[in-house]
Amino acid sequence: MATSMEKRALIVRGGWTGHQPVETTDSFIPFLTEQGYDVRVEDTTAVYADAGYLAGVDLIVQTNTMSTIETDELRGLMAAVASGTGLAGWHGGIADSYRNSSDYLQLVGGQFAAHPPRAPREGLAGEAADNFVRHTIEIVPERADHPIVAGIGDFELTTEQYWVLTDEYNDVLATTTLAARDFDPWHRPVTCPAIWTRQWGEGRVFVSTPGHELAVVQDPNVRTVIERGILWASR
Repeated sequence: MATSMEKRALIVRGGWTGHQPVETTDSFIPFLTEQGYDVRVEDTTAVYADAGYLAGVDLIVQTNTMSTIETDELRGLMAAVASGTGLAGWHGGIADSYRNSSDYLQLVGGQFAAHPPRAPREGLAGEAADNFVRHTIEIVPERADHPIVAGIGDFELTTEQYWVLTDEYNDVLATTTLAARDFDPWHRPVTCPAIWTRQWGEGRVFVSTPGHELAVVQDPNVRTVIERGILWASR
């Protein structure tokens, strides 16, 4: 049971199991506990409809990919963030959660559109690794002193590279540029946000598009960014 002095963190996880929502969130529970959070874990979004409980939550960590959310649940989530509850997450667990809701898209500031394959789809094995490409996460020079990315230089990953649809309200901390290869239908490179924050009412939102699976969130750079982002977003 949380004491009055403890901070409260809620983990909401589920959706597509390929993103390892249990394994990835479990890996951050010790960190949250060490930082003084009492951690509650939920495997559905039903808790978002409990306004009384959410009012006392300092931080929501969500990884829930390709799922759905009920109207009262989304209303509760948005009200909690607007009132100061932080919202943090990575990859499809936050940027591809509820495709049926434009209001959710506006809250988090970015929607997954694609992760281009490493080669023409003809002849690929139909496995997740077909979409793993070597790419660079580039820290935005003007934001290099932000506490989430301070001291971190550009770094490379071999995993899904997210093309996201977004808007200018985000505070973009890092980007990634998708190449225009001979077999791609687009004709010039496309630069997308990879790490960003967003202010919503009194609350803060943090998103990292790197984080496909446990191996990615264990990358030292990704791990540092997510841990810092979690703390930054928290009330």
